[in-house]
Amino acid sequence: MDETTQGLRIRPGDPADAPAVLDMLDAAVVWMNERGNTEQWGTTPFSRKPGGVERVERYTAELTPYIAELDGVPAGALVLHSAPSTRMPIAPADEPERYVRLLVSDRRHAGRGVGAALLAHAAEEARRAGVALLRVDCWAGGGGELVAFYRRQGFTPTERFLFGAWPGQVLARRLG
Repeated sequence: MDETTQGLRIRPGDPADAPAVLDMLDAAVVWMNERGNTEQWGTTPFSRKPGGVERVERYTAELTPYIAELDGVPAGALVLHSAPSTRMPIAPADEPERYVRLLVSDRRHAGRGVGAALLAHAAEEARRAGVALLRVDCWAGGGGELVAFYRRQGFTPTERFLFGAWPGQVLARRLG
């Protein structure tokens, strides 16, 4: 690992990680709102959104979560599944895939490569499973910073979509 991710360890997550993931999501909402971004995840913390706690608990219990830790403290989370959420207007791929359902990093560790390390781990997990396609969807609003982040991680934009008024972008990464 380079110096930005020194000391980072990625481990499988489980339901006991749900409170830490919720804390990261809540802090991300505050961080975005402080920068004028109230459209991506809204203004209500995930822990207070209807169904927010249950969704994170379900993700950590029923899907495949991974937790990035720096010095033993959760610094990021990624959740993989075999398809996009059925709530989203996104069709499953016509081949086996791994789909990033959630990626969040603790803003206290911004710039240390936590999100990039989690995405690299997701790609490795997909390869290990014999899957050649990793996909993700993200908010495509604002100045496109989130789409640009995924592009820097080797993803290519595929389809755009609207989830209500929320502009989204699906991105794909072919794994060799």
